Amino acid sequence: MTEHPETNRATSPSSEGDKLSGLLDKLDEAIQLLDAAREFAKPGKLGRVLDTARRVMMQPGGCAAMEARAEAFESAGLFLGSDWATPQYLVPSLTTHALKSADPNSVVIESLSELRLLAVAMGDYRHPMLSAEQAHHYLTQVMALNLWLLFGAPSEAERETQGRLAQLPRLLFQHLAERIGYEHIVDQLIDEIWRILRQRPLQVEPVKQMITQIAICQANPAIDLGSSGQGADRLVSSLFGPTQACREDPGLDVYRERLESMDQAALQYEASGFARAMHDTGLVSPYHGVLMRHLLEHSDHLLAETMGLSSTGRDCLLCYRELVHALIRSGIYPATPQAIYGLALMLERGILYQPPVAPAMWRQLGLTLSEWSQQRLNMAHGDAVSPRARLLEGVMCMLGLPLGVGQGNNPTCQSARALSMWAYNDPDYLLQMVAWAARDDEIVMHFEGQPISSRESLSGVATELPMDLDAVSLLVVPHLDRIYAEMGRRCIGREGDPHRWVNPEFHGWWSGRGFRINVDVATGQLDDLEDFLRHFYAAYHPYYNGNQPLIHPQPAGIAVTDSAARFIGWHAITLLRVNLDPQDVMRVYFYNPNNDSGQDWGDGVKVSTAGQGERFGEASLPFEQLASRLYIFHFDPLERGELATVSQQELDRVIGHVHRSWGADRVPATDLQASPGIDGA
Repeated sequence: MTEHPETNRATSPSSEGDKLSGLLDKLDEAIQLLDAAREFAKPGKLGRVLDTARRVMMQPGGCAAMEARAEAFESAGLFLGSDWATPQYLVPSLTTHALKSADPNSVVIESLSELRLLAVAMGDYRHPMLSAEQAHHYLTQVMALNLWLLFGAPSEAERETQGRLAQLPRLLFQHLAERIGYEHIVDQLIDEIWRILRQRPLQVEPVKQMITQIAICQANPAIDLGSSGQGADRLVSSLFGPTQACREDPGLDVYRERLESMDQAALQYEASGFARAMHDTGLVSPYHGVLMRHLLEHSDHLLAETMGLSSTGRDCLLCYRELVHALIRSGIYPATPQAIYGLALMLERGILYQPPVAPAMWRQLGLTLSEWSQQRLNMAHGDAVSPRARLLEGVMCMLGLPLGVGQGNNPTCQSARALSMWAYNDPDYLLQMVAWAARDDEIVMHFEGQPISSRESLSGVATELPMDLDAVSLLVVPHLDRIYAEMGRRCIGREGDPHRWVNPEFHGWWSGRGFRINVDVATGQLDDLEDFLRHFYAAYHPYYNGNQPLIHPQPAGIAVTDSAARFIGWHAITLLRVNLDPQDVMRVYFYNPNNDSGQDWGDGVKVSTAGQGERFGEASLPFEQLASRLYIFHFDPLERGELATVSQQELDRVIGHVHRSWGADRVPATDLQASPGIDGA
């Protein structure tokens, strides 16, 4: 049995020890009262336990004391009726939001759950629902995703929302690291970083922070990483020393001086080194920004080389030389290095050849930002560069990586999807939206011929202004969110789901006017599921639609489920293409705006983001599995496939997935009577 610090690490002064001892006596009494209470009365006893536990964990040795009591407080009913009651289904990525919550109870319950799992992982608590190995794996993921809690002081935002409570997660993670060992954390963190980077998100600051934490760990002699962390070198070097001339991270001024003395061959070597690092990882070093500005005075050949351009990108650079040079001068600085990757991919896409795009980019270069837009950009992204340069970086990144747009921790998936779709399919329309939002603080869209102003509309889906977004989304999403909500309000009283009318008006003319939904809006029950699926196969599956590829991205709605296949909520995605994967399985490739597309939706449905033929930013599922989570799709009613040719066996497999997941409690009584059940399927 492992000894706990509450008994053998008494390094704090006696007064602190006496305080902890007194608090533990109160805690034990509160746990006993909770345990003795009837189930209906337990919520009334919970507050005292949580409040005392919070005070205990804030003391030296307090986390260890709570770990020793893990079995006692769980069996007393601390987690009863909550998601924490089933630890085998907990999702590591959700811990961050709980630990940053302004609600003390959320922070305390999450912390106690981690300590409960630590006791299981250490073998001190045999849990009926998960093994020690499972608990250990979960905790290493949690530690990897929240490594900043080990090394960083509370931010201004944390201090504002949490006050002294912001110290509790840090004390918790110091205890976890001591018990688990740093070597387990770092390897898991490296895997997690590469998994995220393969999706090429626009917002890479969290990833850069995690890489910085790895570099700190490696440089700290007090932290023994053992044999772990060996795969981190490429990540660390991509930010702090991608090339020979900046390998030791000498500082921007020193590197600038070194560039002045380089000949053409040395500059060529530097340029190709930066390009390799950038395209390998999707991350760009501040040193790359210094080189880009230096090369403006040299040759376009070296500019193309340092962006890693193919013949397509080089041709676009030469055709629009003055514009590209202006974009570099105005938007690329050491503080905006990701703009280099955005510009490179924008040139590779060749979108400047579309007649309206180049003039729109010239307008963007000279755009006067409103006072409100400047304040928002400075608040969210700092003032290291001008707000105009920050927005220009965001524009280039979004046009280069249209599938990297994320909604942040906000219920604005519709708006994020619209921005991604326009960047992907209609870039000059996106640039028009940016100009209106950034310059005029207003966007006007039309719904069935009637104008809707974002300034005059009531509140949107989001209850407060989102801040955790890329520069373009930061300015445009609040306007789109209000317009989207107003379009929905104008559909009140109509029969059926409002997405039928809103999606084509909101996203663009290419959204199919044909519409299918498999849920009865009034009752929430499944409605004509088989017919819905036959239409989906007919519209999208190449074997049933005459091998017609998907031409324009199409909005769709899915029922999101957790790893236990339980319904979480409705979510907006974009269907991009349907193709055979490298294993000759028909897959649907789609865009998911929720920041991380790689998810386990339960019942064997695991979303892939790499290795199955995905392009950067795409998620994918086999056609049957995607169909089992779909509840809304659009199609062109003039392009109909053969409904009758879909085999009943294939449809039954999809329906089985639906009934075992989000549709489990939505099956109409008539279907239940007629169904032979899963065993008879």
